[in-house]
Amino acid sequence: MNQTTIPIIQHRQRQSVGTLLLANRLATIGLVIISIIILLVLLAPWLPLDNPDQTDLENRLLPVFSSGHILGTDHLGRDILSRLLWGTRVSLMVGISATLIAAFFGTLIGLVAGYVGQRTDTILMRCIDMLMAFPYILLALAIVAVLGPGLLNALYAIALVNIPFFARNIRGLTVGLRDRDFIQAARLSGKNHFQVLLTEVLPNVLPIIVVTMSTTIGWMILETAGLSFLGLGTQPPNADLGSMLGQGRAQMFVAPHVALVPGVMIFLIVISFNLLGDGVRDILDPRLKSGALYRSQPVTETDRVDIPAKELGKQVVLEVKDLRVAFRQGQQLRPTVKGINFSVARGECFGLIGESGSGKSVTALSIMGLLASPPAVITGGGIYVEHEEMLSLPLAILQRRRGARVSYIFQDPLTTLHPQFTIGAQLQEAITAHQALGQQAAKKQAIELLDSVGIQNAAEQFSAYPHELSGGQRQRVGIAMALANDPILIIADEPTTALDVTIQAKILELLNKLRRERGVALLFITHDFAVINQICDRVAVLQHGEIVETGATQSVLQDPQHPYTQRLIASVPKLGEGRQFLTQVAALYRSQADDENLKVAQETS
Repeated sequence: MNQTTIPIIQHRQRQSVGTLLLANRLATIGLVIISIIILLVLLAPWLPLDNPDQTDLENRLLPVFSSGHILGTDHLGRDILSRLLWGTRVSLMVGISATLIAAFFGTLIGLVAGYVGQRTDTILMRCIDMLMAFPYILLALAIVAVLGPGLLNALYAIALVNIPFFARNIRGLTVGLRDRDFIQAARLSGKNHFQVLLTEVLPNVLPIIVVTMSTTIGWMILETAGLSFLGLGTQPPNADLGSMLGQGRAQMFVAPHVALVPGVMIFLIVISFNLLGDGVRDILDPRLKSGALYRSQPVTETDRVDIPAKELGKQVVLEVKDLRVAFRQGQQLRPTVKGINFSVARGECFGLIGESGSGKSVTALSIMGLLASPPAVITGGGIYVEHEEMLSLPLAILQRRRGARVSYIFQDPLTTLHPQFTIGAQLQEAITAHQALGQQAAKKQAIELLDSVGIQNAAEQFSAYPHELSGGQRQRVGIAMALANDPILIIADEPTTALDVTIQAKILELLNKLRRERGVALLFITHDFAVINQICDRVAVLQHGEIVETGATQSVLQDPQHPYTQRLIASVPKLGEGRQFLTQVAALYRSQADDENLKVAQETS
């Protein structure tokens, strides 16, 4: 009986929500503070506290740490600690309840207005504008004046005046999301509008809702305090933090602790909710959770035990020795590049090829320490540009080497060129960052560079913005910026992927010409064997962060030795093969699955 062998797939271990939250120190501090406060106010009925409303005029305005009154007494002799816990209980109830009400209705209005648009958006947003036209505290006062003084009416008033803050934020985000490709794909999959809003739009705006709620709770408590201060919120003899603060104002010079104690409690509640909200936002956003959106360090973090020495007598521009790179996932490091070695000589074009995720761009960005940390860490190896080990250089020197000795051509120039500045201004900046030239001299050199890379009417195009150029022209501008300071090494990270075949051929021809004329070493990254065949002298094939085969380009292409290289080449369709191509690829990948299962079985045994 034939048995089908199923390849074993290793799943990434995801950390729990609690672990991720506790890993954020500030969020943990906020969680601890607010947890202690909530625990104390919930236990208030069972704690050995005095009656918060019992007056004792003989013991009025006792200082802090008085006998029987740890936080002293107020102007009527009431125990401040007891009133603080019961008042905090009321303030938290009002603040959280009002925030939830405002967040629900504000989010609902923002989602509907932003998603539906047109007349619905106009009507809803004009109503929101009418609410925002009044100072929110005066509007709250007017609502309470109409409904009558009382805690419940104060809750309704402050919830209503805060709905516009949620509605405006969520509406703006939803407008930016409604025409995105993944929303269109969800509609094409058969989801109705309600499902799209619930499953596609809401998860993307949820982090903003959480952050807005965390900051709004503090405002709610302060607004309740303001209404109570004016006698429109909590009614005597009951207390909340606002009424305690208002009553203590008259004793500021005689007994400042009466007002200071509730003021400190308000501060702790507000700051702890803000810190906790930021932590929860990070958990809800998978990009923040991975560290991808944190501000990265100026150079990739290194954690190397030793640095391998450069080979003596080897005259190369770039030498990468036993490079190892990992990415942090919580407290663990996930290896991505696993000990690769290669070198590039002057005037040589060396190609790195492999499928997406094989480690090509990670390797290229590691050369000048441009990988974002967090989460990237270089855990081993050495990177030599001529005689210098790049990752051992002080930051100031490494920054001078970037763009001067080593330049980078990125995959999509539309996203790497600044949309608010002309291409001439950006090219001038690249020149003056490393050369002591005046503006006129730098402009002249920039125009010459644009002309050298084939930009027609370079002097006129100098003042053009990136969006006014075609894809091929933008890529030529990127090449001009890379050549601005006569580098000895250019790293080209899939520079032709976003271009059509005709423009791609012209860009490759231009790179070849510049390489021959200037003697620049070129590290070319791609997943296209046709491009490798056209431009590269030697090639290395990457699989799962390891070089599985390297050699002269024609030798590797015509007689590949490693099964992975054979499968990559076989995956390139040839004219006229028809169904035979699909059969051939399927057979090769079945062979790959068998090899991987055999390897796993051997390792297990």
